[in-house]
Amino acid sequence: MAFKKLKFWFDKDLARLLADKILVVQPNFKDKSFIKNIDAKVHDLELKDRIAVFADELHEQLSNNYAKNIKILMKILGPENKEGTGMFSNFYWIMPIAYYVEKYGLDDFKMSMQAIEAITKRNTSEYAIRPFLERYPEKTLAQMIKWSTDKNFHVRRLSSEGIRPRLPWAKKMDAFIDNPTPILPILNNLKDDPEKYVQKSVANCLNDLVKDNLPIAKKMVEKWQKKPTPERRWIIKHGLRRLLKADDKWAQQMVK
Repeated sequence: MAFKKLKFWFDKDLARLLADKILVVQPNFKDKSFIKNIDAKVHDLELKDRIAVFADELHEQLSNNYAKNIKILMKILGPENKEGTGMFSNFYWIMPIAYYVEKYGLDDFKMSMQAIEAITKRNTSEYAIRPFLERYPEKTLAQMIKWSTDKNFHVRRLSSEGIRPRLPWAKKMDAFIDNPTPILPILNNLKDDPEKYVQKSVANCLNDLVKDNLPIAKKMVEKWQKKPTPERRWIIKHGLRRLLKADDKWAQQMVK
């Protein structure tokens, strides 16, 4: 993927790429309409709105059966991403599929959870999972706790990134700002994760907790300080970065 602003990759050429992939598994896909409609709509739009156009056209040109459609889309995903990078270069084209699940999959929890897990192994589902957390908080959190122990580090990372109370470019999770207790088991499961990609997510989630729920964050970190691993030490230091920058005495004590 040559260097250019990400939004400009969501254009007629990408519509053709997606259409070609879909045609392999769905020969009657209306590829010409799909490409034409996207090309007519995306030119003056920013990234998020371009992705929405792609998702809406997938909905329009496939059947009105979400379960059937998502099975088709899962078949075009290709190999999993084995690295902690490349989500927005090699696998950028999957973003409209994630948004398709986010917008059209809320009434099919089981199929959508399977799709979100498959997508995050290649691109990311941190935004797609959030409407499910709002509609099905207990069921979705239970799924994410399971994901936090998954063997795939992309899936583990989703379990922490998706629950961030203040995930950038996403709607705040007010429920977790008001009461972060339900998300703490996920962070506890990941506090010693060996993958830096996951560690960064856990630390960023801790940073969110510090902003809104400092007493709870302090209590958790103090528990973590008992025989901490090197991975946990890194997470604590990175997660307390705002306090450390402010020369907070408690935070300084936690990273000694």
